Amino acid sequence: MNLLKYVFVGFVFGIVLTKSEAVSWYRIYEMFQFQSFHMFGIIMVAITTGIIGLQIIKRAQLKNSKGEFFQVADKEEGSVRYWIGGLFFGLGWALVGSCPGPIFILLGAGFLPVIFVLLGALLGTFIYGIIKDKLPH
Repeated sequence: MNLLKYVFVGFVFGIVLTKSEAVSWYRIYEMFQFQSFHMFGIIMVAITTGIIGLQIIKRAQLKNSKGEFFQVADKEEGSVRYWIGGLFFGLGWALVGSCPGPIFILLGAGFLPVIFVLLGALLGTFIYGIIKDKLPH
């Protein structure tokens, strides 16, 4: 039963991203070419929703399903690693036309060539796991 709620949220997430065309390679291409506001609008709404949601959680002192208070760890001020991580994420997103979430949505929608993208993402994750201890954290 506990797993079912995550499957439901993933299902809804997939429908929302598909219907908003956020998984469309053409929409992502338009965004990186600065030809359309569509994706920028979706991203700004998502950021705004996240900010408002976190403020509500913090101020109302809401609890999670285990009855524990939510804790949001403070982040370091502007670090080089965030810039490097963002650069790699953005380059991958621009080259492939998909970020990690939509990879699974596209696979579920039957776009089988995205299997190669998934394998590349898994390879990158594996390589990160190998070199993680050598990186400045």
